[in-house]
Amino acid sequence: MFNLFNNSNIFGLIEVLINFINSIFFALLLVALSFALIFSPPDYLQGDSVRIMYVHVPAAWIGLASFTCISILSILNFLFKIKNFSLMTKSIAPIGLVFTCIAIVTGSIWGQPTWGTFWAWDARITSMVILAIFYLSFIAIHKFVSEESKAIKISSIVAIVGLVNVPIIKYSVEWWSTLHQPASIKITGTSSIHSSMLMPLLLMFFVLILYCALIFLMKYKTEIIRIKKKNLKRL
Repeated sequence: MFNLFNNSNIFGLIEVLINFINSIFFALLLVALSFALIFSPPDYLQGDSVRIMYVHVPAAWIGLASFTCISILSILNFLFKIKNFSLMTKSIAPIGLVFTCIAIVTGSIWGQPTWGTFWAWDARITSMVILAIFYLSFIAIHKFVSEESKAIKISSIVAIVGLVNVPIIKYSVEWWSTLHQPASIKITGTSSIHSSMLMPLLLMFFVLILYCALIFLMKYKTEIIRIKKKNLKRL
């Protein structure tokens, strides 16, 4: 089963996936932006500033999902010692950091017309900043710890400890009094967001996920090439 993660087997699949995503990405991006910026209605209270939501919310979801993936892969790497899992975490981490920062910045911009301030140290904002610190720590360990096996172990511990922060971010609006409103979209139960805004939001999320997949595959491909070159130099 784990032969599926062999570099030789997966390299060709990466090429196919990159070409497929490239072939559909820009058309889907155009459709998603059209709905988000033109066809979706302004909010009756926030007006057109609500359109920041179409970037802010998907970016926050991706930031959380990316760190969750890194943590799970780190746990699996501890259990099964599959080197490619660590390559995956290294490829995901920069993407997760960028989107976490996008969520923080767009949230700050959205906060000014909505709350009257660019920044407030409420529970969700603070826990998102902590998430960004975990990402930075994870990336810095791989960059500055020269011994690869040691870097993998330390970064895996950081990822597993940081996983505790993910449910804190998710449930912070329910556990503490914050400026953020409770979740408008619910997997179980009725969502409070209108379909005219929900569809553009999900479209933007899907397009950004495709973008993340493209960047991940390109980064992962680069890591595989780096490993192959390293092995050839040893020979």
